[in-house]
Amino acid sequence: MTTRVTAILEEALSLPIEARAMLADRLIESLDEDQETVEAMWIAEAKRRRDDIRSGKVQAIPGDEAMAIVRSALNS
Repeated sequence: MTTRVTAILEEALSLPIEARAMLADRLIESLDEDQETVEAMWIAEAKRRRDDIRSGKVQAIPGDEAMAIVRSALNS
């Protein structure tokens, strides 16, 4: 990664969650893929994750606990 990209990434990670989500959406949209393809990929990913939880392959983490883990990782 270039120094500039690293600096942008660090700054982006310091943004509030809503701003990071908006930025992530805009970056994904900027890829030259067809929007329908992107939406289909997100739907497939959501279904895969749902199926993993239903089958017991993965265990869901309560939202508050997940956010605490993410905050801890971002702060370290």
